[in-house]
Amino acid sequence: MTRFALTLEFDGSPFMGLQRQTHDPTVQQAVEHAARAVTGETVTMHAAGRTDSGVHALAMRAHIDLAKDIAPFRLMGALNAHLRPAPVAVLACEVVANDWHARFSCTGREYLYRIINRRAPLTLERQRAWQVSQPLDTDAMRRAAQALVGLHDFTTFRSAHCQSASPVKTLDQLTVERVGDEVQIRTAARSFLHHQVRSMVGCLALVGLGRWREEQVGEALAARDRQALGLNAPSEGLYFVRALYPGE
Repeated sequence: MTRFALTLEFDGSPFMGLQRQTHDPTVQQAVEHAARAVTGETVTMHAAGRTDSGVHALAMRAHIDLAKDIAPFRLMGALNAHLRPAPVAVLACEVVANDWHARFSCTGREYLYRIINRRAPLTLERQRAWQVSQPLDTDAMRRAAQALVGLHDFTTFRSAHCQSASPVKTLDQLTVERVGDEVQIRTAARSFLHHQVRSMVGCLALVGLGRWREEQVGEALAARDRQALGLNAPSEGLYFVRALYPGE
């Protein structure tokens, strides 16, 4: 068996997330079906993250194991041909060691959340960003975000369905930047809890709207209670940016 590492780009709008579901379409199913069409083999795709319904990816890392002798470049082209018309593309494909694992070998993950801050309806960015029509104070959001950086118990920002063994995570980065009408929130950590990024963004948006004091983000964190969460941002603004691995 040969292990192939894939780099995937996808629009999450038509999918019920990345991970395989019983009935609804997912990114994992799309890739696995394409691999079977190419090789005749039943494969299981493992990915660096488990994105929710509507969440997008710029460079999700994944891997599949194949018995078929095929060059990575040919496999990438064949997978892309069979993935059409699903909005999933294989950007890169390479052979890796059999002990390399897309999820368990990953040492860091980065996400981007996009808010379009304008009154006019979204056209090109529809389902690819969260529209907030009221003005956002990005300076206040940036200051409030610093309370979340570092090692904390993120119970407040954790979904009730989260399967992580512990709510304690180390957030390495959380930045807020305005580029014209777009507010970009970038975050990085070794791993994240289910809904953690969207929950953090939702609370920062409340600060930007003036509905929360800047200090309330830190107070919500200290509460360690999901009931203290102010808002869970919608999925369409979230992008998995990249996964980090030793030696890369």
